[in-house]
Amino acid sequence: MTTRSRGIALAGVTALISGVAVYVNGFGVAAYGDATAYTTAKNAAAACVIALVFVVARRSAGAGSVAFTRPTRPGHRWGLLCVAVLGGAVPFVLFFQGLATTASSQAAFLHKTLVVWVALIAVVALKERLTWWHLGAIALLMIAQWGLAGDVALVADPGTLLIAGATLLWAVEVVVSKRLLSDLTPWTLSLTRMVGGSVALLVWSAVTGRLGSVIPSTADQWAWVALTGVLLAGYVLTWHQALARAQAVDVTAVLVLGALVTAILAGAIDAAPLAARAPWLLILALGGALVWLAPRLPGRAVT
Repeated sequence: MTTRSRGIALAGVTALISGVAVYVNGFGVAAYGDATAYTTAKNAAAACVIALVFVVARRSAGAGSVAFTRPTRPGHRWGLLCVAVLGGAVPFVLFFQGLATTASSQAAFLHKTLVVWVALIAVVALKERLTWWHLGAIALLMIAQWGLAGDVALVADPGTLLIAGATLLWAVEVVVSKRLLSDLTPWTLSLTRMVGGSVALLVWSAVTGRLGSVIPSTADQWAWVALTGVLLAGYVLTWHQALARAQAVDVTAVLVLGALVTAILAGAIDAAPLAARAPWLLILALGGALVWLAPRLPGRAVT
């Protein structure tokens, strides 16, 4: 298996975790009542899980296999600060604040446009190579998401703008992370994103007077924070490992396939009708397959 294939496979695992997390997070937010407090608790739990996994893996596999790379240049430090604050903190606040006043279908579609923004930025900042097959795959993924969202009509309200801002910040984070991974290990980025981002979220909660509501107060809240914290930890760890091995646009495109998992869970557990969504899910799967096949197919590069 080539390095790129391993990266795509890891991105597939990330998409699987993402699909489960999207379904489960709805229950977690409902149990908490405060979306910002919930995401702060969830992110802090994920940071603890990643730190624990790092310590255990380092002891069992050795420092050479599981390494934390210390930044050696100002560019590294600024980049890691961007990953922590503009990736692991600010977008979460913007997204959940926007979600409070925006339809969930509109929010979901906006978030899935992440691959479009990553492609645009990565071509310029990372000089990533895109073919017409890549563009076709991205088009299929966006068409499928549009259909799954119920032909959503985008409205430029404050909530929509907040969610769009969060998505753009996450796109910038993806590109910055990809550049940092040429010098730093995936473990470095995973720890920085979640530990640094959690600290920033806790500071924000203290400033806004929500720190007391971050700590779970019921058994249900503890359970949902623990479950979603583990899922988020798995997401971040596999995501950075995938990003270290394949193009940013490729792994971000595969991430969109998480919608397949969410739809299947909703159908199996909530008895949500899948027949009407089946064509869109098939288009989504076709787009994901095309991302994997793109470098193997004949055709001229766009960039």
